[in-house]
Amino acid sequence: MSSSASFIDTNVWLYRLFDDKKLEVTETTRKRDIAIAITQTEGIIISTQVVNEVAANLLKKAAFNEEQIKAVIQSLYHRCTVVEFNLTIFESASHIRSRYNFSYWDSLIISCALSAKASILYSEDMQDGLVVAGQFEIVNPFKKG
Repeated sequence: MSSSASFIDTNVWLYRLFDDKKLEVTETTRKRDIAIAITQTEGIIISTQVVNEVAANLLKKAAFNEEQIKAVIQSLYHRCTVVEFNLTIFESASHIRSRYNFSYWDSLIISCALSAKASILYSEDMQDGLVVAGQFEIVNPFKKG
C-alpha cells in the first residue's frame, strides 16, 4: 500500500449509498457529500467485515434487493483493496483491544487497517484524532468545526 492509502469504515459507505431518514435532509446531504468525496479517492482499503456490514445494512435499512447488493459488493471489490481475516489479523485485534480498549469489531477494523499499512482510518464511530500504533490517525470526517 502507498502511504496515502485510506481505510474507510462502514458508516462512510452507508452515508454514500443511502439516505438515513432519521437525519435532517441538510445533514444527510452534508454527510453524503463528504462520503462521496472520501470514497472517490485512490488507494481505498476496506475489509471483508466492511463488505458484510454494508450489505447487511443495505438489506435491512434501505431494502436493497439481491441484484443491488451483488452490484454493491462487486463495486467494492473492484475499487478497493479488500483485507481478509487471518490469524495475524485476529491476534493483532486482540492486542489492540488490550491496548486501546476498542470493541471486538472495531479492533478488527483497526487490525485490518494496520495490516494494509493505511495512513488514515475514516470512521464516525471511533476515537477521532487517535493515532494507532504510530501508523495512522482515526479521523471522523463528519465532525463539525
